[in-house]
Amino acid sequence: MPVAPENDAVPAAASRVPVDPDAGGRALPVPVLRSSAATDVALIATFAAFVAVCALLPSIAVPNLAVPITLQTFGVMLAGVVLGPRRGSLAVLLYLAVGLAGLPVFAQGTGGLAVLGKPSLGYLLAFPLAAGLAGLLVGRARSLPTRWLPVAIFGACAAGSLLLTHPIGISVMGARLGMGVQEAIAAGATFLPGDVLKNVLVAVVATAVFRAFPDLLQRRP
Repeated sequence: MPVAPENDAVPAAASRVPVDPDAGGRALPVPVLRSSAATDVALIATFAAFVAVCALLPSIAVPNLAVPITLQTFGVMLAGVVLGPRRGSLAVLLYLAVGLAGLPVFAQGTGGLAVLGKPSLGYLLAFPLAAGLAGLLVGRARSLPTRWLPVAIFGACAAGSLLLTHPIGISVMGARLGMGVQEAIAAGATFLPGDVLKNVLVAVVATAVFRAFPDLLQRRP
């Protein structure tokens, strides 16, 4: 039996249903991630640990700035995009809670309440908000043709970065380091090229995850 051609207007979950050619074109089950309290807790904890791993990977020191370049924002955005706004924000909040409790899970192996006095505090405070916004926007874009999904994910991450992470992070960094507005903005712009690359990587990774587990995109608790 011939298989109907893919229609870009069909949601991602429907357009990627595998077909068994030896069974007369009968559709095979799509991998499904059932939503439950236990599943939510496991996903939140897993992504909180993933953000910590990204933060602890080797960082790049920026001259004259106390805020290093890390993969932390990659983990934050991926959590929001893959898990959705609620679970993504909770994963990042769990990561922050663990770090503030004293475990060295922040950039450069730091942790504890002393982090509240650092110039990087604004970026940490913005992370849950940025993850939530990115997850919300990706959820709104799930009805788009599947070929546009990576672009939508990148745009959602860029919105989280430009509207929340950088404005909040730059404001606190400038205040803590005694910078003027223009000087703080110029210093914060140092992180933009890296964020663009990390957001592209989030789009690639998240698209692959959604292809394997369509329910993560279609069901956004």
